[in-house]
Amino acid sequence: MAGLPTTARVVIIGGGVVGASSLYHLAKAGWTDCVLLEKNELTSGSTWHAAGNVPTFSSSWSLMNMQRYSTELYRGLADEVDYPMNYHVTGSLRLAHTQERMQEFQRAKGMGRYQGMDIDVVGLDEIRRRYPFIETHELRGALYDPSDGDIDPAQLTQALAKGARDMGAKIIRFCPVTGLRREKDEWVVETAQGEIRCEIVVNAAGYRAAEVGRMFGRDVPMMVMSHQYILFEEIPELAAWSKEQGKKLPLLRDVDTSYYLRQEKNGMNLGPYERNCRAHWVGHNDPMPDDFSFQLFPDDLDRLEDYLADAVARVPILGTAGLSKVINGPIPYAPDGNPLIGPMPGVPNAFEACVFTFGIAQGGGAGKVLAEWVTEGQTEWDMWSCDPRRFTSFASAPDYCVAKGMEIYGNEYAIQFPRHAWPAGRDRKLSPIHDRIKALGARFDAYNGWERATWYAQAGDDVSEAATLTFRRDGPWHHRVREECLAVRDAAGILDLPGFSRFNLDGPGAAEWLRQQVTGLVPKPGRIGLVYFADDKGRIVTEMSVVRHDEDHMTLISAAVAQWHDFEWLKWRMPKDASFKLVDRTEEYSTQILAGPNSRKILADVCAADLALPWLTHQETTIVGRWARLVRVSFAGELGWEIHTKVDDTAAVFDAVWAAGQKHGLKPFGMYALDSLRLEKGYRAWKGDLSTDYSILQGGLERFVKWDKPDFRGKTALQNEKQQGVKKRFVTLVVENPGDCDAPSMSTLWHDGRIVGETTSGRWGHRIDKSIALGMLRADLTEPGTAVEVEIFGERFKAVVQNDEPLWDPKNERLRA
Repeated sequence: MAGLPTTARVVIIGGGVVGASSLYHLAKAGWTDCVLLEKNELTSGSTWHAAGNVPTFSSSWSLMNMQRYSTELYRGLADEVDYPMNYHVTGSLRLAHTQERMQEFQRAKGMGRYQGMDIDVVGLDEIRRRYPFIETHELRGALYDPSDGDIDPAQLTQALAKGARDMGAKIIRFCPVTGLRREKDEWVVETAQGEIRCEIVVNAAGYRAAEVGRMFGRDVPMMVMSHQYILFEEIPELAAWSKEQGKKLPLLRDVDTSYYLRQEKNGMNLGPYERNCRAHWVGHNDPMPDDFSFQLFPDDLDRLEDYLADAVARVPILGTAGLSKVINGPIPYAPDGNPLIGPMPGVPNAFEACVFTFGIAQGGGAGKVLAEWVTEGQTEWDMWSCDPRRFTSFASAPDYCVAKGMEIYGNEYAIQFPRHAWPAGRDRKLSPIHDRIKALGARFDAYNGWERATWYAQAGDDVSEAATLTFRRDGPWHHRVREECLAVRDAAGILDLPGFSRFNLDGPGAAEWLRQQVTGLVPKPGRIGLVYFADDKGRIVTEMSVVRHDEDHMTLISAAVAQWHDFEWLKWRMPKDASFKLVDRTEEYSTQILAGPNSRKILADVCAADLALPWLTHQETTIVGRWARLVRVSFAGELGWEIHTKVDDTAAVFDAVWAAGQKHGLKPFGMYALDSLRLEKGYRAWKGDLSTDYSILQGGLERFVKWDKPDFRGKTALQNEKQQGVKKRFVTLVVENPGDCDAPSMSTLWHDGRIVGETTSGRWGHRIDKSIALGMLRADLTEPGTAVEVEIFGERFKAVVQNDEPLWDPKNERLRA
């Protein structure tokens, strides 16, 4: 066994497939002075008992990218590192029982084709041809993925480990980490074999990631589920078929029933995700053992009885086989089911690559992403879906993690409908007027834990969860959202918006430092302006509103979900000896949006502010004796103000505005209406239309670039892109005769039979009565009036490029009124 080195550039804690892949990819990037520490033997955690399925399917663009990369890596890995692996590319069939599932498959097909994968949606005859033992009762069709298959998890991990060692990286087994401390700008990793100093530490500890996280002072949002799968003895008919065909059956997933069925040699492997699931190691009565290496939980087959019966009815030969073995092991879950890959929140030079529910399928891509984060500080694909900073402190509460983990597990294959709000773990962060708007009929969803009204139901409306399980636009909310939008257009609407991320930047030199960070101008004192932050490649990192109070005193406001991401983007780029400070004030304030032609009249009845101040200004005032800041902006695209108040004053201010507004037609509106209103103005949404998948220039944001500034982050890359010409560009599209559904994000754009772009968001615009899609289109097709096609759940519809101006109030006359 190799001895523990005293120093390294990077130390990875955890020797499962993700830790080994991270080490391998760091070494491939030239960072060979890296050490992996494993408490026991490699693969001793979740990796050793994993089933080893390797799908590419995902409804998430970034996860599909990551899983696609894994399949590509695994195909050639055995030869590359000279290590034998059992990797069977069998293809897979995902079965659909409903029209909604077929729609999901059509969208996945479009995304997969865009990424170069030959995914297809097939009918019953093709299902039977590919899987002759199946019964097709109650089925609509299936998604066929030729790249799907299975791999031996232990062999995969050992191959990655060998590849890393061959490039000079080190692996120390049977070396548990006992503590961590920070000395100057280094980490000191304490182990049973001694100490090792390093620049960077990676938590890749799988289901023990929370334990390791606590060594950093970090509460990792995760829990552990018990996952069982059943191995069956040899089935003669299957053995004969495989011998004759020279291959294995495709991996079968009955996603509406919630299980997979895979050929295992000449037997089968059944893996349900049961709704009557079980969490483990929850609370003081069920502590995690000090060592659970290569161990399993006791069998609990009663939970799987219904799923086994369904699988036997679907594939009758399964009923002829004897049960060989039951595997019941721990699988970690984050509150949304996605892994944690990226910078560790609040901790310098520390990263996470942990809490993988599907670690074998995602391990290859995860190592690539982690290595990019460490070596470059940025990733090729926008990986917000896995960024640890997508959760804030509320999400680490154990009861929340358990509730969400069990919900995700029991609905592992569920369709992600755009208007469906998952019910577990709710009411974590409430607006000061939550009860008031609830009484007005508000229906809610959570935004970084904050409960926000999505739409307002009236008596007789269907508010059941079942009504939201659709891709159609005409759900019970549709006519209510229309009423809300038209109220904002014709009179006035008020939107409760708790949780805006809000940071104070204050002190000598603050404004000059901020100028160097953003692509454009910092607004003058008394003004508010949008600013954009680019990375070194000129890509869109984030958007913030800057409310400038004085020369070096500003409030920066961004999306609720961006709180930790944006705060750390600023914090880690501040000079160590900075004379200015950055303070997170998010929890201290709340916001209302008051918008519509009557909004000035309403405010005039409750305050003495100068309501003639122009667009993009701000001022302090009092409403019923309470302090408020009025900011003359409107994401709804009408005359309007944001009303910022301290949390304790919000209810009194709302009551006064609400009472004054009744004679002026004031109505409440929700996030669905706001989404429709902003699309009509072409306003971008963070991590939809604005992401590191696109550059500032591609995003159509050149008007926010001040080229004659001495320097700013990303300037050189943007200058080069401008000189060479932008390859694709942001456009607004109107979809003609779109049918029952609007274009979801990442819907494929076509022209002359070729893929030419993708949508980034889409919805119905109620003020213009048209279906709108924002997207990225090949640059030569962005002339207004150009017709392309947008693929919406498998059907192509004509979409026309619009002028580079808002669809509603193109000259902003109403906004500036």
